[in-house]
Amino acid sequence: MGLGLPSDNNRGNADDLSDSFLSGEEENGIITKNIKNEINGNWISAPNSIHEARLKAKAKRRLRKTSSRDSGRGDSFSDNGDPSRGTNGTVPPTSPKSKLLDRKSRAGKGRGLPKKGGAGGKGVWGPPGEVYDLEEVDVKDPNYDEAQENCVYETVVPPLEEGDFEKTLTPIVQEYFEHGDTNEVAELLGELNLGSMSSGVPMLAVSLALEAKASHRELTSRLLTDLCGRVLSRRDVESSFDKLLRELPDLVLDTPGASQLVGQFIARAVKDKILSKSYLDGYKGRVDCVHARAALDRAAVLLKMGMGGLRIDNLWGTGGGQRPVIQLVREMTLLLKEYLLSGDNKEAERCLRELEVPHFHHEFVYEAIVMVLESKGEKTFKMVLQLLKFLWVSSIITVDQMRRGYERVYMDIAEINIDVPRAYFILEQFVDKSFSAGFICEKLRDLCPSRGRKRFVSEGDGGRFKLESY
Repeated sequence: MGLGLPSDNNRGNADDLSDSFLSGEEENGIITKNIKNEINGNWISAPNSIHEARLKAKAKRRLRKTSSRDSGRGDSFSDNGDPSRGTNGTVPPTSPKSKLLDRKSRAGKGRGLPKKGGAGGKGVWGPPGEVYDLEEVDVKDPNYDEAQENCVYETVVPPLEEGDFEKTLTPIVQEYFEHGDTNEVAELLGELNLGSMSSGVPMLAVSLALEAKASHRELTSRLLTDLCGRVLSRRDVESSFDKLLRELPDLVLDTPGASQLVGQFIARAVKDKILSKSYLDGYKGRVDCVHARAALDRAAVLLKMGMGGLRIDNLWGTGGGQRPVIQLVREMTLLLKEYLLSGDNKEAERCLRELEVPHFHHEFVYEAIVMVLESKGEKTFKMVLQLLKFLWVSSIITVDQMRRGYERVYMDIAEINIDVPRAYFILEQFVDKSFSAGFICEKLRDLCPSRGRKRFVSEGDGGRFKLESY
């Protein structure tokens, strides 16, 4: 009779069926509600939140890395001092494995900055930029001594002993002869505690200069002038020359001309105003020693000549290569002329040594050969040849200087021939004699130029001629 309502029993069965068999929409809703997806340990309830789950997983990975780096130091603190914790409020676990290579602070606080603000570690005396003030003395310190508070500490140099005086100063003076720097000598002497022995410095310097060259005596006079007022006093200089005059008999044994040289030193010292002008007057009529009287007489004569225009400041001359080239050439020419008059080989050797220009001896060879070419007799030819051989044997003129002197003549022979028509012929003879004497080599002899002459080449050349040098 139509459809009737279900009974109670049927309704209960229907309810039971509804629990087990659901409709399509209900079934889809329940499945969507209950299905869980897991991504990297994060359970998501719907496909829309997959992106959020990935972000949370990434944050967890960062948290794990941070916690592994901060392991072994407890809670880490943020900038405001609050302990940093994980996302769920718990402290990240420490990792004992990373403690072996962890060089961070173990104080349990900080942000990984260097220990002690960069003031720790080997060889570090404090943080950068820190300036240490003077430490104040603690009066309550049991080791405090009131007498030490006003103490002044200075470096004390012990006085130089008399036995070490000459041994210490001789190398200084000899080294000064090489470099010529008076300031360096003054600094070295200032570091020594000479005391009452300061008057021995001029005496030692002059004694060494007596046995040295003229250029070294000039350096000694300059040294005494520069030291006076800085290291020495005028009284020290006077006492030193008094000792020199008393010891002249012993100095003459080693240096025969010591009396004249000491007199020149005294005259130069008076001229440089390190000795008073009345120094010589104090010895008038009171000198018994012959050598001391000769020295004082020499000084008095030089001072009188200085008033007449003699330059006492150039008494020793200018040594070595400090002289102008024109002056050296003039002195070598005078030396050769004096030798041609006297014929003394040893005197010529001594004068050449005193010039102290071994690098300029080629000029001496050049001037000697030119003098032979310009001479008219055989006397000059033979004497110059003898002198060059003597200087060669005594090693005054070296191989290089001899060769350079001959080569310079070879280069200038064309100009010399204008004034001396027989220059080529005389040069060839002199070079042959020099090679026979043994002080020039065969190669240097073969380089000698000869005068060109005109000659016909052959009969069939049509009268042409050419210049030929033999």
